[in-house]
Parts: sequence; structure tokens; C-alpha cells
Amino acid sequence: MTLLCTGYEPFGDHDTNPSRQVARELDGETVAGHEVVGAVLPVEFDRVADELAALIDEHDPAAVVATGLAGGRTTVSVERVGINVDDAVTVPDNADDSPHDERIVPAGADAHLATIPVVESVEALLDAGIPARVSNTAGTHCCNHALYILLENHDVPAGFVHLPLTPAGAVDEAEAPTRGGGVQASLPLSLQVEGVRTVLETAVA
Repeated sequence: MTLLCTGYEPFGDHDTNPSRQVARELDGETVAGHEVVGAVLPVEFDRVADELAALIDEHDPAAVVATGLAGGRTTVSVERVGINVDDAVTVPDNADDSPHDERIVPAGADAHLATIPVVESVEALLDAGIPARVSNTAGTHCCNHALYILLENHDVPAGFVHLPLTPAGAVDEAEAPTRGGGVQASLPLSLQVEGVRTVLETAVA
């Protein structure tokens, strides 16, 4: 069987997205005896559900771990819950769609808990020396949309991991640090790849 790992394309003010790089790095690897299928999703509310459904139908994965960028976070964040809300806040998607307080599935459940082992994943990450934490909010943008849709529509163990910026990405987005401004938290891409690999392993342990 396979394991499905998705990332997202760059969006908003981000010229790069480490989740895209992680999905591409893991594509074709063997993790816990399963081949990893790495795929990149569009940052478009109206396309996420169909793209995920097509990938799941094609590959019949044993588990799905979706990933996305959360600039400013300091750790690999394993999400506990997806909520039935789309709200772009101040960042329209890449199709310039900007939903406000809209239900993802009008008659769907208000929320779903991730069905991969969230706490155990964080414990495994920390044991591996990778900064990690349980997160209780995946936001209301496309990342939460993917998590909610996976849990609402598909009977497969599924979860979501938010990733920090890479050091290069943090430098690119730095606000005048030589004049007293700041540089956002970051984590090397190699640790991010190892972190998502660890979550995939834990999902099928």
C-alpha cells in the first residue's frame, strides 16, 4: 500500500512553500514498508476536495498526512482538529477567492478530530530531536479545508502537519533586521522532511 503526503504551492506573500518541497522530497520513498506518494495541492478552496479525492481514489493510501506552511510557527505542528469553516481572513487563495465565515460542507459536522495518532506523533518527533507540538487550530484557510475534507469525506487515517519557514524563507521575508527588525522562526528543510517522515511512520505503526 501507499502513504499519501501532500504539500501546497506558494501563496500570498510567500515565494516558496516548504510543504511543497517536503512532499517532493518524500515522493517515491519507502516509509514503514509503504511507498510514499508526494503530491502538491493548489491553494484554491474550490479545488482542494476534488484533488484530494482523485489522489485517494488513484492510490488507495493506508494513511494521508497533508502538510502546509504556517509562517511564524516555531515547530512542526501536528493538528488535532479540522473545523467546518472557510475564512481567508486577509489572504485570498491563488484564484483570488476570499471566503468569509462559510461552511465547507453545509450539512457536515462542525468539526472532526484527526485520525492519525496526534500525541504519539509529537512524542516521536521530540524523541527524534525535532521541535514539535500538538496544535489545536489549523486556522480557517486551505490547510484547515484539506484536513476537514479528508476527515469528512474519506475513511482513511488522516491528519495535517503545519511547517515553519525554512531559514532561507525566513531570510527572504525578514523585515529590516539590520535596522532592528525581526526574522521569523525557521527550521531546516532536512528536519522538516524527517519530521513528516516520522509522522507518516507513526500513522501506520
